[in-house]
Amino acid sequence: MLNTIFLIGYMGAGKSVVGKLLSQINGFNFYDLDEYIEAKEGKKVSKIFNQNNEVYFRKIENKYLKEISLLKDNKIISTGGGTPCFQNNFEIINESPNSTSIYLKANIDVLVNRLKDSIDNRPIISHLTDEYKLKEFITKHLFERNYYYEKSKIKIVTDNLEPTEIVKLIASKLA
Repeated sequence: MLNTIFLIGYMGAGKSVVGKLLSQINGFNFYDLDEYIEAKEGKKVSKIFNQNNEVYFRKIENKYLKEISLLKDNKIISTGGGTPCFQNNFEIINESPNSTSIYLKANIDVLVNRLKDSIDNRPIISHLTDEYKLKEFITKHLFERNYYYEKSKIKIVTDNLEPTEIVKLIASKLA
């Protein structure tokens, strides 16, 4: 019986929004990995990045992914955009008992559109100054990360879909 759903995808793909909606429908608890890290560390992810560095963040991200995946409840875990690409995180995700991984796949233009107004809140892209640079960055990043994302057990293209439609698609794939 399925008791853990990992949502995977690039930032802006809708993992948190979809995860919260899905949890309301299936009664699973919802965990946003970044929020979990912030609660455990007592500071925002952006502050962790700034005070330490990405290497440090990836190390604690791995620790908390293990911790959260071992919780004994029925759960949906929204991972960070880079989570599957570092440490042994994808092994944790795809080898967790009674779990599945779902890649929320969005095209580059959709991601740029969703992210352009929240650049300052996202440490990985906070240095980018315009939409062209954002698109260039996402294109390169997606190319690098796609190898990991594609290892997901279920893939759902989210372009031009409302979150409720994505949740219905997920529910139909899990049925």
